Amino acid sequence: MFLQLKNHKFFLAAFIFCLLCTGCSGASPPMSASASEPAEDAPQGSRDSTPVVLVPAADNYYVESSDVASMDASHTDEGYVMINYYGSNPKVKFQLTTPDGTTYTYSLHGGYEVFPLTGGNGTYGIKVFENVVDDQYSLGFSSAIDVSILNEFGPYLYPNQYVNFNAETRAVAKGAELAFPANDELDVVTNIYNYVTGNISYDKEKASTVESGYLPVPDETMDSGKGICFDYAALMATMLRSQGIPTRLEVGYAGTAYHAWVSVHITNVGWLNGIIEFDGTSWELVDPTLGASKKGDSEVKKFIGDGSNYTTKYVY
Repeated sequence: MFLQLKNHKFFLAAFIFCLLCTGCSGASPPMSASASEPAEDAPQGSRDSTPVVLVPAADNYYVESSDVASMDASHTDEGYVMINYYGSNPKVKFQLTTPDGTTYTYSLHGGYEVFPLTGGNGTYGIKVFENVVDDQYSLGFSSAIDVSILNEFGPYLYPNQYVNFNAETRAVAKGAELAFPANDELDVVTNIYNYVTGNISYDKEKASTVESGYLPVPDETMDSGKGICFDYAALMATMLRSQGIPTRLEVGYAGTAYHAWVSVHITNVGWLNGIIEFDGTSWELVDPTLGASKKGDSEVKKFIGDGSNYTTKYVY
């Protein structure tokens, strides 16, 4: 079986969008992004800021395999599946189709990788394709799994291929430092949001040269002090998830351009979708890329409006 796989021109479109928004490179100069301990005299909030890093596991309870790949679906009740490619093809794609028919396409790199089941309960299609020539692929593995998610927030708390972190990730420690003075979840979101938008500047050169299949690395974003919208969202999601705050990395359209941002879930409030600024009373719309643009930019605020310019296509 052969299939032609086309990749979205996501990053270039997002770069063009950020240029149209007049100043996504206008963040403050990067400050130190080291994951240091809070100062001894720093005020500690009433909320426990100890990081909680969930660890995905391939426990072999439910495994299906082919000659080139295997699927470990032992923990679909937690909202994730693990795929292991062990063939020799250098260009491999994984397709996950949700119960509503939405298809997510990923690149595989070898070894077990984690993918979120963000389509809720139902039957998911699982397929692995190996490149034959140009954009033609042959089917190397295929399955269908029935999923019943018990932990509804699991897909947005565990690390995965796009929001990739572990207990040693320095962004996790930095998130704990930023959460240290917080009294509640909104304080944590505010502190992390302000750090990311104030310390990471938009990398126009990277946006114009990044290739399909690029994966963000939160620590590299902190070290360089710059990134594209995907980097902003992945860094913020890493910090928030490791603080026990469910966070969706969303990809879709901002106007007519492909873009990435985050949404967070606050206890007793629900999902806060596409937030840009907190004025002390309410959130105006969490897009950290636009939040890093020039403060008070009327065109940015006009574009954001009530969030209706944002259309989510994929959730990770």
